[in-house]
Amino acid sequence: MDVHGEVREPYARVYAEIDRMSGEDLYARAEALASSYLAQGVTFDHAGEERPFPLDIVPRVVGADEWDVIAPGIAQRVRTLEAFLADVYGSQHCVTDGVVPRRLLASSKYFYRAVAGIEPANGVRVHVSGIDLVRDQNNIWRVLEDNVRVPSGVSYVLSNRRAMSQMYPDMFGAMGVRPVLEYSQRLRAALAKAAPDGVDDPTIVVLTPGVFNSAYYEHSLLARTMGVQLVEGRDLETLNGRVYMRTTAGRRRVDVIYRRVDDDYLDPVQFRPDSALGAPGIVTAARLGNVTIANAVGNGVADDKLIYTYMPDLTRYYLGEEPILPIVDTWRLEEKAAREEVMDRLDELVVKPVDGSGGKGVVIGTKASQEELDATRRLILADPRGWIAQPVIQLSTVPTLTDDGLEPRHVDLRPFAINDGDDVWVLPGGLTRVALQRGQLIVNSSQGGGSKDTWVLGGVRHRGSTVVPPPEAKVELEGVDSVPQDAHPEDWAHGQQQQQQQQAREVSGS
Repeated sequence: MDVHGEVREPYARVYAEIDRMSGEDLYARAEALASSYLAQGVTFDHAGEERPFPLDIVPRVVGADEWDVIAPGIAQRVRTLEAFLADVYGSQHCVTDGVVPRRLLASSKYFYRAVAGIEPANGVRVHVSGIDLVRDQNNIWRVLEDNVRVPSGVSYVLSNRRAMSQMYPDMFGAMGVRPVLEYSQRLRAALAKAAPDGVDDPTIVVLTPGVFNSAYYEHSLLARTMGVQLVEGRDLETLNGRVYMRTTAGRRRVDVIYRRVDDDYLDPVQFRPDSALGAPGIVTAARLGNVTIANAVGNGVADDKLIYTYMPDLTRYYLGEEPILPIVDTWRLEEKAAREEVMDRLDELVVKPVDGSGGKGVVIGTKASQEELDATRRLILADPRGWIAQPVIQLSTVPTLTDDGLEPRHVDLRPFAINDGDDVWVLPGGLTRVALQRGQLIVNSSQGGGSKDTWVLGGVRHRGSTVVPPPEAKVELEGVDSVPQDAHPEDWAHGQQQQQQQQAREVSGS
């Protein structure tokens, strides 16, 4: 609904479909989805228990005009991150030109000198990215954080789409929902283009930590849908600066490793010597240009939430462009003036560790007890560089089926992008994560969140009473109290700028 209580245009068909269903029908469909996911192994680990990944039956719908701002904004952000990573592991012009302080890089947990100077075959370090977005109370899409190390979650996008296209085939055809299941082939093509020079038919593998990893379902699904081998570290060995895969027919050279193993565990020669998840010597093989590791080792420096605060300046510096998608206003707590202000307002701000993920360590001041605030204050004073603070963003909500019926729940959006060196392709949709508890603002699955299928409109519409189920269905995949917050003076101006960009694209596309 909009502020006037009217159904928003992109949701008109969804509203009509849900409105005609009984409560029993809604819950029966939700139960069928959960049972199907458990049977297929579409699960995740929560508090040591394997659970079906929660998929809500009400989709999130993104209009074509909104997507015409989001997609270019994500692509622009990926190009900036690529330029930054090439620079910091190369000449570091951004430091000498005073855009980013040298101490920031030197103190980053994820800046690895061991990979400085490694030049990827086609210049790509961020082959896959997941950029988290929120739409705030002023209807502005903002970047919440960047994920360019080992971004996860796309398997749920693919599985969610397959399930929902079977449940609502008529709506998919009538609304022109853009497809997402080309992702795997797009990824394979990008990985093939990243192969070392002189390799025309590369051998690509997906490197997983193993079956006990919480994202193993995703690793196996991507390997299967790309038609490549899923391997563990023990399946790989290095010889004379090259990486080989052990097979029943003997050794086979590996050219591209799509790794889902964190940096620290990837190569025991360079990083943690006790790691059994990676393979000794693969970083050296990458330095020699004999294998490509995707995503590149060391990308985590760009995920640092302090670097996040410099992204608008880095976009102007590297691309000569204004950022299409703004960030959330952020205090750098290593700066004395910012730290003092935050300490005075700790009970009304959100405090995050700069190297955190999965919602861990986040303290929402408006919901924290005095003991939690006091503990957070001590942590900040002990390590100011390790923390940032932001205002509480009242995330947009989407109706979600709960035990008490349909209620609004807060959501964010993680669009995934693939960079093949020539173009940045943004998957039309992405993972909408939903906080299932009333009033909760942390949406991560590790914190009990679920997901929604994200429908981006603007695809081919099918007319008529009989609609053929879209190809997506046939692909084998195995009322909340608001938090008071004043608008930033630039919010409304930026909202107008986004609307103008939407209108300009509509005119150019007509």
